[in-house]
Amino acid sequence: MKQQVARLSPHQNAKVLAVLVSTMALVALLPVAAIAMTYGAPMTLDPTLLLVAAVAYVLLNYALTAVGCLLYNGLARVVGGLEFEARGGAET
Repeated sequence: MKQQVARLSPHQNAKVLAVLVSTMALVALLPVAAIAMTYGAPMTLDPTLLLVAAVAYVLLNYALTAVGCLLYNGLARVVGGLEFEARGGAET
């Protein structure tokens, strides 16, 4: 049976994606920074700047996801939502 996503919750989805994307970026960037420092790349970054950048990244991810959900909600009313097919779970 095909179903459509009628609405996305901007706040909930933005919270989840902001944390998820920021965590993935941190996991990806730490090894890159370690390799760069190992091979002599100049890493003279102010820790305060790093903290501000990290907070800005989370907030930007949150805002863009929330706006994306709001746009989806408006467009879904006009053209229909994302369509998917769901199957029932294992019956006991």
